[in-house]
Order: sequence, then C-alpha cells, then structure tokens
Amino acid sequence: MMRKLHAFVKKLGPGLITGASDDDPSGILTYLQAGTVMGLKSLWTALFTLPLMYGIQEMCARIGLQTDHGLMRLIKQRYSKYVLYLVALVSTVVITVNIGADLSAMGVVIKDMVGGNRLMWLALFAAVIIFSTIKLSYHKLARVLKWLTLSLFCYVLTVFFIKIDWLEALRATFTISLDWSKENIMLIAAILGTTISPYLFFWQANEEAEERDETISNHHLKRFIVTKHELKMLKEDVFWGMLFSNLVTWFIIVGASRLSSLYGVSEITSFSQAALVLKPLLGPAAYFMFALGIIGTGLLAIPVLAGSVGYIIAEVFGWSEGMSKTFRQAEGFYIAIASATLLGVAINFLNIDPVQLLIYAAVLYTIITPPLIYFILRLANDKKLMGHHANSWASNALGTLTLVVMITAAAAYLLS
Repeated sequence: MMRKLHAFVKKLGPGLITGASDDDPSGILTYLQAGTVMGLKSLWTALFTLPLMYGIQEMCARIGLQTDHGLMRLIKQRYSKYVLYLVALVSTVVITVNIGADLSAMGVVIKDMVGGNRLMWLALFAAVIIFSTIKLSYHKLARVLKWLTLSLFCYVLTVFFIKIDWLEALRATFTISLDWSKENIMLIAAILGTTISPYLFFWQANEEAEERDETISNHHLKRFIVTKHELKMLKEDVFWGMLFSNLVTWFIIVGASRLSSLYGVSEITSFSQAALVLKPLLGPAAYFMFALGIIGTGLLAIPVLAGSVGYIIAEVFGWSEGMSKTFRQAEGFYIAIASATLLGVAINFLNIDPVQLLIYAAVLYTIITPPLIYFILRLANDKKLMGHHANSWASNALGTLTLVVMITAAAAYLLS
C-alpha cells in the first residue's frame, strides 16, 4: 500500500503541492470556524469550489508550460507599468499577511506545547524556512513538500471516529444553503478566498515553467513542444491536487460541525478549541497532533507563499528566478523570499489575535482575487501567446463563472 502511495505521489508534481499548500493554517482555521458556526450547511462550499479552483489552476499551469513564463512576467509584457506595480504591490502585501498569519499559528501551538517565547519560535521557523528554501535543491524541496501533505490526513481519519449523519452530510454537500447574516457572509467569503487564492496562481504557473526547464535541461532539448500527452499529465496533476485539497476541506468541516454538540463550542476563539476536532481520534494527544498538523502545513505552505512573492518581485524587476537556481544565480529572487518571510514575522509584533488574523488573511484574498482572474483569462485566451493551447469554451465558462462568483463574494462582504 505504502509503495503504491509513494509511486502515485512521485508521479504528481506542482499540482499536488499547490493543492495541499492551499490547506495551510489559515485555510484550516477558516474551515474549522465555518464548520463550527454554520455546521454541515457550509459543506456545499467544498464541492462548489472544486471545479472553480481546478479551472483557474489548470489555466495557470497551461500558461506556465506553454510560455515558459510566470504570470507577472506576462502581465509586464502586455500591460502598463501602473497595472503591473499595482497588481504586484497588492498581491505581495496580502500574501505577506498570509505568511504572518501562518507563522503566528505555528508560534502559538509550539509555545503551548513546549513553552518558551512565541516570537522566538517564529524567528526559528522563519530561519528554517529561509535556509531550506535557499539551500535545498528544487527536487529535494519538492520531495519534502509532498510528504508534508500527509499531516492533513488526521482530519480525514478523525471523522470516522465521530457519530456523523452521513446522509445529511451528503445532502448538505449537494444543496447550497445560505444564511445572509454578516458572520456567515464573512465565512463564505473567507472560504472562497482561502480556496481560490492568488498565491496559488503565481506558484502554479512558475512551477510548471520550472518543470519545463528541467525537462529541457535533462534531455538536452533545443526546442520544447507542448504535446497532448503533456497537457493530459498536467490536467491530471492539477485535478488530483485540487481534489485532495477540497476533500480535506470537506472532512475538516464535517469534524468541526460536531464541536458544538460534543463540547459546546459555538465559535472558535483559540487553538485549544480548534484542536478538539481531533479529540475523538486521539484523546489527550489531540492538541499535540493538531499542533503538528499546523506546523506541518505551515512548513508546507510558507515556502509556497514566500516563493510566490519571490516570483512576483523577480519578474517585475527582470531578475533571474527559480527554485532550481542557486542563491548566486538568483540573489534577488531569494532575497525577496527571505524578506517576505521576515516581514511575516514582523507582522506578529502588532499583537493581532492569531485566530482572527488567519481568517482575515483569507478574506483579503477574496477582495484581490477577481482582478487576477481577469488577467489570467485574458492571457489564456491570447492565441498569439498560447497558440493551439488557448482556452476552450469550457475553460472560459469555468473561468468566467469563477470571476463572477469571486466578484459577488467580495461585494457581499464589503456591503455587509
């Protein structure tokens, strides 16, 4: 069984890492909060966001593979510098807030487990992330990131140790239920924002470009042609990554929906309450495993978050970039990664409640995502850029629906 799992995981590429990193500490807390407050009525979001998430990520992956460029480089080539700087600035700021929120969660849980100063732990985690991102080769880093995804399976297993009305859960998955209270609107917006996140767009496109460069280098190719087989592999990789992400979301919400009846928790205000979702499976060890899950997903997501900032900054200023390059080959790229991580640490000196910071980071994504989806749609439909691999009508339908949904969610949140 483990051998088959290893072979399957080995076959998958950027799509799996992208999907798993979407379930970062910010995402986990958002899903737990939604399950606790809204119960099974929020389960429809896990199914609803799957095709939307897949559609956008597949576009980003196809753009990276076809053009050998990241999104910011292409935006730079086709739009004014004002558009470029605005997109880069807003994206960098929001992604950095997400880094700060994830680091905050990691610092809180490790402090609660072993003691010490929270900010000291934050600095240590940041140092480990910066060192491993710079020093490890791309393949070694990708291998580590893949196996860190296993930390998410605790949430899946726990549900089978709780008395769940499976028929009701399935019914809620296929029935859209909306309660237009301010709190519920915020939670739906946060779910959409943390699931369809801008940093995933940048990371997916750039990692596909890097995979393409690796193939050219390893096979000594003079020319790279995107074949139907490669597109099929790309689509499968993205699909399995997004399916994994949304399945984890579904199980987290199901587990959290039982917190109220089991422990009288109506809203998550601390990590100790959040850890209760694992108690039926792990008993007294629940907080320990919850902490390991937060740390594991943080170590998985933060290199992706900071790497996205590195790609954004490097492409804006035309610097050499790439996780497969050494520090000397791409100094600006790695300095941007380190700077984003350290700024994430600095955010924690503002003494913002860590649980609220995680959820607001997700909400911020909802607001900035629509413009980025618009640019992705424009790029993916550019036949001069994409050739025969421009968007099909199905891709455009999914992309347009995603754009409308995200605009609606952002407007609903701002108006509420």
